[in-house]
Amino acid sequence: MKRTANAHWSGTIKEGKGTITTQSNILNQTNYSFKTRFVGEETGTNPEELLAAAHAGCFTMAVSAALTEKGFAPLSLDTVATVTMEHLSITSVHLSITGSVADIDAEGFEAITKGAEQNCLISQVLRIPISSEAQLLS
Repeated sequence: MKRTANAHWSGTIKEGKGTITTQSNILNQTNYSFKTRFVGEETGTNPEELLAAAHAGCFTMAVSAALTEKGFAPLSLDTVATVTMEHLSITSVHLSITGSVADIDAEGFEAITKGAEQNCLISQVLRIPISSEAQLLS
């Protein structure tokens, strides 16, 4: 399987603008720029936000797979991925998941999420510290 995304850029780094389009067209000429990345003055995305979205999705699916494999039925799982960038380097990702899962205790849920933290495909390709926290909803 291969997935693609296209990026287009015109202009200088600070004044230029670009667009990102994904193979599925879910992002279709979506704006990105220096301002969307570092200043926040324009509507659009940035690479760090896209990385956070990819990691949140991958991690959540990995948690669901691990729960299912162990015989638990997840009712809902919600993850926030926070990508931290310092001095033009991505320094960490923190994954915060809340879940509603029948017949599991908080310790079991956390153990499964810790495994997914290290083993989801996006986590495996990153060479930065990755952390997570889990909250089981009653």
